[in-house]
Amino acid sequence: MSEKIMSQNDGQKQPTPKLHKALTIIGIVLCVILIPMLIINCTLIIKSFINKDEVPSIGGLSPLIVLTDSMYPDIKSGDIIICQHTDPETIEVGDDIAFFDPAGNGTSIVTHRVIEIVEEDGQLFFRTKGINNNTEDRILVPADKLVGKYMDIRIPGAGSIALFMQSTPGLIVCVIVPIILLVGYDMIRRRLYEKSKGNDVETLMAELEALKAAAAATAQAEAPEEPTAPAEVPANEAEETTAE
Repeated sequence: MSEKIMSQNDGQKQPTPKLHKALTIIGIVLCVILIPMLIINCTLIIKSFINKDEVPSIGGLSPLIVLTDSMYPDIKSGDIIICQHTDPETIEVGDDIAFFDPAGNGTSIVTHRVIEIVEEDGQLFFRTKGINNNTEDRILVPADKLVGKYMDIRIPGAGSIALFMQSTPGLIVCVIVPIILLVGYDMIRRRLYEKSKGNDVETLMAELEALKAAAAATAQAEAPEEPTAPAEVPANEAEETTAE
């Protein structure tokens, strides 16, 4: 006789907890966003310390935050633009270039359009102008002040986010909070896993006990019955019966 043992969970699919799915998605999103940002920022910070006189770059590309609307509407304040390190000899009229402002403090960078290329005493200079400005820049830009050529790649609004991240509230929101979320996600995920593992062990033990009980019941049901001994009559009673 065969019997089918059914556990308490048979016929019921245990759905993956929605909380576990949500935490997994959040963890993946945070990793995808934070890890590249951390790598890029660390690389730029290290390069800025190593070469203090150069604009930090990755693969010859320098991300720059735009602070003014002098190149509006092509480039807007709050954007991040990508400039590529370029040989000054290859710059042409009409190119947008980033350069150390010769009229500034030596560290401020400006991105304007080249409207004329000038050679004086064997040296190369650029005459520049912000397309949203009424007048050209009053000082020529020496070729050695060139940072790079604007590659027509910009990320609208990303500069404002980057500036916010450099502030104390931004550091808390964009760095500390995500780290706390990642740690919390890992702790919750571990607890859910341990709880699920414990439930699986309990279910397995219950099924084993049920199998043992069923096997015992089956063995008892299939055991052969002992034959019943025939009734015996005493000899004296048998003789009396015969005499009659």
